[in-house]
Amino acid sequence: MDDLGIGQPEVQNPRNVWRIFARNYYLFQGTPTRMWLDYSFQEEFGLTERLSENNADHYYDVIAEKLQTLEFRPRALFERFNLEVLATTDSPLDSLEDHENIRNSGWKARIIPNFRPDSVVDPDFPGFQENVSRLGEQTSEDTKSWRGFLRALRNARERFRREGCTATDHGHPTAETADLNQPEVEKLFSEVLSGKADAGRRELFRAQMLTEMAAMSLDDGLVMQIHPGSVRNHNPALYKRFGRDMGADIPRRTDYVSALQPLLARFGNETNLTVILFTLDESTYSRELAPLAGHYPCLRLGPAWWFHDSPEGMMRFREQVTETAGFYNTVGFNDDTRAFLSIPARHDVARRIDCAFLGRLVAEHRIDEDEAHDVAHALTYRLVKEAYKL
Repeated sequence: MDDLGIGQPEVQNPRNVWRIFARNYYLFQGTPTRMWLDYSFQEEFGLTERLSENNADHYYDVIAEKLQTLEFRPRALFERFNLEVLATTDSPLDSLEDHENIRNSGWKARIIPNFRPDSVVDPDFPGFQENVSRLGEQTSEDTKSWRGFLRALRNARERFRREGCTATDHGHPTAETADLNQPEVEKLFSEVLSGKADAGRRELFRAQMLTEMAAMSLDDGLVMQIHPGSVRNHNPALYKRFGRDMGADIPRRTDYVSALQPLLARFGNETNLTVILFTLDESTYSRELAPLAGHYPCLRLGPAWWFHDSPEGMMRFREQVTETAGFYNTVGFNDDTRAFLSIPARHDVARRIDCAFLGRLVAEHRIDEDEAHDVAHALTYRLVKEAYKL
């Protein structure tokens, strides 16, 4: 971390950092990161010789030069990549000023916000109490009361919806949901605001908030995404020295059948609600997720995510999910990259894996070739547009 300049206000010698990366590039052999980078190096920068310590400076110079050209400005890349829509991830406290600036600039690209309320619904989020107060100030609601808190969230969601938002995103440690009565939830809300709630009560509050978010989605039409199962900042020494989100995020076992029961008991049969489930626990594919999505009208399965956003991970997903849930209870492929130049590479990998799976079904006479063509288009394009109301 120190050699790479992590934690410093500014990297003092970026070329030296790149040389360290090139010298250790062999460590990425067999990983999706290697595939994405090789694709980008070749397709975007014309670099066909494999990156190594010997050509590190040549790579650095070519990339640095091209990044200064008009062709590599973000808007030019957006259009070159033929992107129809890009969604950012935003806190309810975000002003969305950037979205307004894009719209006022006259650029016609569709860039929309995505509602990520963790900062005001997760008591373990840094600054939770202050965030709830700020939400009240922004929405002119009394967020010290349960009813006022819910009104503030609804107001924030409506503000996002006016900016083009079609989906919410919830990154909880588990998929636990709850459906408490009014006195119970008011007492729980008072506990978490006071900071006196223990770990179990804080988890119960997160669980209740997923059900509340589903109720709001049924009213305002926003698609709901649940991304559970990551133990974040697992390395305490790393966290203490460099802060959060430094790579020490580890997948954990995740229950869906029991965890989602309270939410599904209320909303599972609603055809006007869409809840997209993701997982970091592959053991749930055929045992829990595929049967749930195959049964409940509101559920869809998101693509192989994070640690499993890889050729082998994508193939395991298709193999274990399809026989029970089929293709049309999934949402095709959408990526959540933070590396803009990796977007074409990641979609290319997903399309190749899906087509390889479909090709095998055709070769084994399990579907016809014309059906495979239709499914390939659905997985690549149609299902994700329909699921996210794009």
